[in-house]
Amino acid sequence: MELVMEKHAGYHVHDRFFKELIQNFFQEFMEAFFPDVSTDLDYRRVRFLSQEQFTDFPGGEQKRVDILAETKVKGKDTVILIHVEPQSYYEKPFPERMFRYYMMISLRHRKPVLPIAVFSYEEKTETPDTYTFAFHNIEILRFHYLSIQLNEFCTTNLIHCATCDISFIVPYIQVLNSFCINHGGLYWLR
Repeated sequence: MELVMEKHAGYHVHDRFFKELIQNFFQEFMEAFFPDVSTDLDYRRVRFLSQEQFTDFPGGEQKRVDILAETKVKGKDTVILIHVEPQSYYEKPFPERMFRYYMMISLRHRKPVLPIAVFSYEEKTETPDTYTFAFHNIEILRFHYLSIQLNEFCTTNLIHCATCDISFIVPYIQVLNSFCINHGGLYWLR
């Protein structure tokens, strides 16, 4: 078995694991971190849409939405899209990116969208959850999205959560923690 270091692939693996985790345990994820929203969702109707790809204007760069789930609101005919975006590193323009994704999803599907950011970076930075656009001290736009900073929770607290059973996440956290990011690279066993 040979140890190979990849310089820039770490966040891709991290995001892939979170995407798999959230898709496999979507109901548990929503119940654990967004219980008020969760009670209104019909989990029997959840389906994950293929990875949405958009052209980001004006630069023409291709962007992909990580997780996009479609479901119904309990007891209603209302269909809602839930966009979950895992973010493993600090990025100052992230709130604007969430707004752009929201707009692109809304324009394409013409359905209500619930945007959620899942932060897992360790930088001691305030976790943003709002994008604001202002002109001459006049607030033109305020876009808010739900967010969770996973590093604020430790495995022990997750297991002993009084309001819900989210022990499902422990094996995934252990797998994620087994990938050590060291000196800017991700170590893979080959």
